[in-house]
Amino acid sequence: MAGERQARVADRIRVVLAERLEKGLRDPRLGFVTITDVRVTGDLQHASVFYTVMGDEAHRNDTAAALKSATGMLRSEVGKNLNTRLTPSLEFILDAIPENADHIAALLREARERDESVAGLAASAAYAGDADPYVKPRDTEDDDDDLDEDDVVDDDDEDGTRA
Repeated sequence: MAGERQARVADRIRVVLAERLEKGLRDPRLGFVTITDVRVTGDLQHASVFYTVMGDEAHRNDTAAALKSATGMLRSEVGKNLNTRLTPSLEFILDAIPENADHIAALLREARERDESVAGLAASAAYAGDADPYVKPRDTEDDDDDLDEDDVVDDDDEDGTRA
């Protein structure tokens, strides 16, 4: 039951922060922010807010500074819209999902290229030996071709040495 309440409070915090950030802050350093996840501790005292920012590293650093300076104002906004006795403290954490997704996409692309090169090599490959290396049982018709004892060929020369 406590996990259910945590999830509801976390979802409500995410909605309140997203709406407030959509209205905008007066800080020009704030970039295009997306709240990806909110996790609340079991006692509802602390909330970790995960976010992503569109742009390069400079935009990320500027947005992190803007969120840090606006934490008090955002916490009071959460407190107004959250029906709990205590307002949780907020911690903003840059979410590494886009970077991880780009890395995984690059790894998958590399694996696909390697698979294609291996498939190309396999298409032009030939067997090292026979195409079917397994021993097959003899046919009964081939038994007639076998030599009898009378037909044994002696390769020894007259002096007893082999040629």
